[in-house]
Amino acid sequence: MAHPSGHHTYPRSARVNQIVREIISDELVRLSDIDERIGMLTVTGVETSPDLRQGIVFFDSLSADARVVLEEHRLQLQGAVNAQTRLKRTPKLTFRADPAIAQGQAVEEILRRHRDDDA
Repeated sequence: MAHPSGHHTYPRSARVNQIVREIISDELVRLSDIDERIGMLTVTGVETSPDLRQGIVFFDSLSADARVVLEEHRLQLQGAVNAQTRLKRTPKLTFRADPAIAQGQAVEEILRRHRDDDA
């Protein structure tokens, strides 16, 4: 949303991260039609550095096989970001499992054990 002065109400980095996340998600759908090794991956977020040189793409889970496939297609994914945005630089993408997902699962497991101990 824009202010009357033309400025957005949330930081540029958040907008860039959201746009890159959407582009990567769309490209993964296309790539999964070409390379079935990609399987079902969900992009949970993107963090770009302030200078846009680096970008970390987070997934709900990321097996070793999926990481290899993503690395094989990294330049294609970066090319899609470049083609669909007007960024000064295209970030070099790296791929990681979202630590928040693993932490949430660990908390759920602790709560489940605690509930089972009480029963």
